[in-house]
Amino acid sequence: MLTVDLDKLALEPGQLCLDVGCGEGRHTLAAYLREGVHALGIDWSEQDVGTAAGRIADMQPHAPAGHISFAAGDATALPLGDGTVDVVIASEILEHIPNYLTVLEEAKRVLKQGGRLCISVPRQWPEWVCWQLSEGYRNTPGGHIRIFDATHLRREVTRQGFVFGGQGSAHALHVPYWWLKCLFWRWDPEPWLVRTYHKLLVWDLMRRPWMTRTLDALLNPIMGKSVVLYFTKQDDDKTPPPETAP
Repeated sequence: MLTVDLDKLALEPGQLCLDVGCGEGRHTLAAYLREGVHALGIDWSEQDVGTAAGRIADMQPHAPAGHISFAAGDATALPLGDGTVDVVIASEILEHIPNYLTVLEEAKRVLKQGGRLCISVPRQWPEWVCWQLSEGYRNTPGGHIRIFDATHLRREVTRQGFVFGGQGSAHALHVPYWWLKCLFWRWDPEPWLVRTYHKLLVWDLMRRPWMTRTLDALLNPIMGKSVVLYFTKQDDDKTPPPETAP
């Protein structure tokens, strides 16, 4: 289940793609399947990194000549040299980190001039509904500590020296699942209705029928759970254009 559209990142053979806060490696593994791409996933959780590394063998029969690795690390202090990375993905992590601006600064530091940055965060209004429905959802240790306004975040990133390159959205059909989960959070974490909807999502992921894919595509601009922002690192000797509201 990918949130980021890798086609928009224009990955080329020999390039290094860094997936910051990679979790169990979904975007790292997908980047590895691109021709000749070197994919690196870094996450704070050693358990998630171990799970991700265990999936490499499943990808290798299908992967072109490239390289993939996972490591435990801190998104606010990346263990990489300046200007060594072609693409940075930061999908669904900024809402977890108190000083998220440090993550943006680190992404800029490790990216080459003209490198691409992709960020995804939960969409503001569906996330707000989750917070209203369940105190447990917003107070879960390691959970979401803020709700982003995508326009504000976009301006913050451009102030760091990036040029905005486009916006997308994903996972509209997942929004009702989280609303239901939050609604029943206090009484039953997995009631029948939540389990049934989860089965529907798994079926959709595996089968990808035209009906649900079309519905998801139509709803994504309105209620896609994730907002995806694409940027390019500005040359140091150029001044980024001022960000304007859409």
